[in-house]
Amino acid sequence: MEGILLRDGHRIPALGFGVFQIPPGGETERAVLAALEAGYRHIDTAAAYQNEGDVGRAVRAFGLPREEVFITSKLWLQDYGYQPAQKAIDTSLKALGLDYIDLYLLHQPYLDIRGAWKAMEESSQRGDLRSLGLSNFTPRYLEEFLPGVHQLPVVNQVECNPFWQQIPLRKRMAELGMVLESWFPLAHGGKELLNHPVLREIAQAHNRTVAQVILRWHCQEGLIPLPKTTNPLHLRENLALEDFVLTPEERERIRALDTGKGYRNPEDPGIAEHLLAKYKIHP
Repeated sequence: MEGILLRDGHRIPALGFGVFQIPPGGETERAVLAALEAGYRHIDTAAAYQNEGDVGRAVRAFGLPREEVFITSKLWLQDYGYQPAQKAIDTSLKALGLDYIDLYLLHQPYLDIRGAWKAMEESSQRGDLRSLGLSNFTPRYLEEFLPGVHQLPVVNQVECNPFWQQIPLRKRMAELGMVLESWFPLAHGGKELLNHPVLREIAQAHNRTVAQVILRWHCQEGLIPLPKTTNPLHLRENLALEDFVLTPEERERIRALDTGKGYRNPEDPGIAEHLLAKYKIHP
């Protein structure tokens, strides 16, 4: 897949492999090795996933030059604030076993994001982190974050799929020169999306799967999808997108599927407390 040039001059592959909810202890390592073997060059992990070590072992074992594999990780809420973030960044670098992380994100838009961002900016200036970005920032949270920031984020990773297309957010991000990465690009494999008659019709016209059509739509919209699968067939299918193109009419039909709502609203009350309780990554 061709890459996308970020505003900071770094290039990010146009499709990635996500490892959320793939267990550590070997399963993630095997999944990442399989993804690299299939041709993926963009791996998305996070401290909260607790599988950074597996990702790093797989990347090192596969043996590609470091600059040929793009690695994303994320700072967890438990480590927000200036000094905790400094320590957490070092912890992630050591867990991954890498000299630098290509893209590092604030995983959630709550608590001391300013102190955390300052630590991230300093790590970026040292070269430990190449690009900086956000995750789960709605338009409201994005506007609250921007004033006083020295290094603007280049990415915002949010839930996005044909049922939840994030149109207002995408418009504002385009004004800022930010790229949107999509988690749940296939709506968590939900039958309602994967069996939608419009998508099935388009897939049949191209002799492709519905999942391939959805991922191709993301790429043609300038979005970066991060599908997750441990199925070897789906691994290969999700990457095989370059030899077909959706027509403008097909893209418009997919745009018309937008419902304006997603699986989770980051602005719901109590989300920060819920996430902190659910994901405790260290004592």
